[in-house]
Amino acid sequence: MEAVVLEMKQQLEDGDLTLDRKISLLNDGINKVLTTAGVDRHSCVLTSVKTQLYLSGVLDHCVHILSLDPRRLRDHWSSVTTLAQLTSYCCIGVEPGQRLEMFNRLFLPSVMDGLLSLASHLMRQTECASLFRKVMTDSVGRLFRVHTHLATQVLSSVYYEQIQMCDDAAVCLLCIQLWSQACTSSSDFVSMLTDDSLLLLLNEAVGQLAISSGSAVGAASISLVLLLASQQELRVHRCLLSFKGLDSLLDKDWRGQGFDKDVDQLIKFIKSDKSTRRSSQASSDQVKAACVIQAAWRSYKTRRRVKSLNRAVSTLQRKYRARMRQKQQEKEVEQLEKELRFQVVLRRQQARRQFHERQRDLLHLLPAEQLQTFLQECERRAAVVIQRFWRGFKERQCYMRHRNTLKQKQQEQQAARTLQKAVRRFLLNRRASKVTPYHGFWIGQKGLTDSRRTELKKQVEGYISQHPSSRVSREECERLHEEMQLLLMLELRKGNHQRREEERIEALLARAHTQMELLIDAPALSAVTESDVESFLSPSGSIAARARNAHNEMLQANRLPWWKTLGESTNTDMTCSTHPQETDELGQRESLKTELTPNIAGGLKRTNGIFSTQ
Repeated sequence: MEAVVLEMKQQLEDGDLTLDRKISLLNDGINKVLTTAGVDRHSCVLTSVKTQLYLSGVLDHCVHILSLDPRRLRDHWSSVTTLAQLTSYCCIGVEPGQRLEMFNRLFLPSVMDGLLSLASHLMRQTECASLFRKVMTDSVGRLFRVHTHLATQVLSSVYYEQIQMCDDAAVCLLCIQLWSQACTSSSDFVSMLTDDSLLLLLNEAVGQLAISSGSAVGAASISLVLLLASQQELRVHRCLLSFKGLDSLLDKDWRGQGFDKDVDQLIKFIKSDKSTRRSSQASSDQVKAACVIQAAWRSYKTRRRVKSLNRAVSTLQRKYRARMRQKQQEKEVEQLEKELRFQVVLRRQQARRQFHERQRDLLHLLPAEQLQTFLQECERRAAVVIQRFWRGFKERQCYMRHRNTLKQKQQEQQAARTLQKAVRRFLLNRRASKVTPYHGFWIGQKGLTDSRRTELKKQVEGYISQHPSSRVSREECERLHEEMQLLLMLELRKGNHQRREEERIEALLARAHTQMELLIDAPALSAVTESDVESFLSPSGSIAARARNAHNEMLQANRLPWWKTLGESTNTDMTCSTHPQETDELGQRESLKTELTPNIAGGLKRTNGIFSTQ
């Protein structure tokens, strides 16, 4: 058996198998193995075969096929239904051993999900009604009747919700009968369900009572509720309290349908234990609110999941295409680089070959006596190149050997500098902390009030009276104090005199700068006005006297006869010839003096009435 299973696994792992061939291979192989094992009277053989099918991964291939897109299974509904029956049959009685937890938590839920997916797809096909009934009864019902913990997954499955929303009465009746068979086959079935699962199951039955009008569906729904109540009376009664108006619905709509006895029994069960119903009214309201919130949340999540499917698929496709395009570009760039490197190497080889051929031709042209000299020169150059590379290699090795030492030495020097810097800063701060702060001792210190001064004076006098000096008498101290006061007053007076001198010098400089600016910006004599003349008059008498003397000297010099100025002109020419730069400066000064002198003279004439204007 193991050999057959392994051979089937190897055939399934072949990537060239089509879907039709794979489905037929699975159906034939699993059916053959199960038939061969069923002939044996010992049940352990069949169990071992099922276990081998699970451990080898054959059942994983079955689950994968059941979960495929319905468009790929469109022409294989019958064979896929047979495969679903075989898969559910193989999942019953398996002994996975150490993989029991994985089998119960991962594999069985995946099988149930695949079966429900197949059933929902078959339900939409009108010609596959018998196949849908076969999958629901023989596969789904058989599987969760044995593995009762799968009932919770079935009730919360998206595919089962799609089956529930079908309007066909036969589908609704089949679902109700499926749960009734599960309750009948196991007395502990309801006890294995959680409160949420039990509420969902009752919600399905009551929903069929409220929506459907067929007597068969109504009878099956009422029978299902009574079966649930017979196994867990308190839990079912507490859950039924959340369906307000159920008793009136049963009384009005479902009497006279041929099952009045069951209707009366259910109404009696609902109306029983009034005190318990009153006490649990608050909890039922909370449960109802929670159900409403959960239903709204599930519907929101379902809508959001459906909307995000297209976006997620488009995002994945876009990223995949971008990734593939990037890989293609990288491959093209790499191919171009390889071709470029190949071309470079090829051209280099061709150039080297041409060089050697040309060198060989030149060697043939050399005389025999020069050939040996040329070869020796080539050997010498080759030796120089080899020596250069060898010395570089040795130097690099030496550097690599001493690199760690040099690096460690540099780190030590840096650490020493850091320590020295920190120690110097510490010593500087320590010396600064030991130095007493300096306070001014002169009178009139900022912040010293009269009361504080009086207090300090009393403290000083008290200290002097308590600690008299043994070397200096009181009279001597008073004399020294008076001398110090006199010296302090002299210093203060010197400071005041010095400040006044500085202020006077600054004022004179400012006045001189102002007068120089006026002289530089003075207009020509042809454009001088009376206001311009007044701006050049000096209020100082000494300056006016000096200007008057200079003007008189200039007038006298200009009135001298020409023969008295011959010596001065000769000296002037000699000076100009020897020092041209000084001559230019003197000429500029004389022109400025002659231009400014009439202005000063005009002012003096107006003031003193001595000079005449020109």
